[in-house]
Amino acid sequence: MRKYIAALIAALILIPVIVLGADLVHSIAVRKSIANALVSNNDNTDGSIIDGRGYRSVTYVIVTGTLADSDVTLTPSIIAGDNDVLSDGAAVSGIDLVGTIAGATFAATDDNTAKVIAYGGTKRYTKLRITPAANTDNAAFSAAAILGHPQYLPTP
Repeated sequence: MRKYIAALIAALILIPVIVLGADLVHSIAVRKSIANALVSNNDNTDGSIIDGRGYRSVTYVIVTGTLADSDVTLTPSIIAGDNDVLSDGAAVSGIDLVGTIAGATFAATDDNTAKVIAYGGTKRYTKLRITPAANTDNAAFSAAAILGHPQYLPTP
């Protein structure tokens, strides 16, 4: 009897691994954050608020197009909170970031480049904010949020 119970437990553990394999598709969820921004000033560009319910991390993938200004920088930050409109939102500190702000900041020479910054804290809602500096010409960028480390597999 123990042998059958052990085999059943092993099967229940291995079935998800066999069915899901090593693909990432069933282990993440992707959301739009910033769709095709073309910014010609130094105003913040805020992405959509991302609901992280059921996930333990959110990774923001930021992609630039042409950065026309010769001295522009684009600095990302992540705002996090527990309110669905982020009325309690605050910039995330380094302890809850995966990666660094400096490592995800774009310089004028970073045309057509992708960088990432991630949040691994306990707040449910996040949004990405891109802050340009020295931007008097067009800066093209977009961003997607990848929700990871799901509570349940496969993800919807």
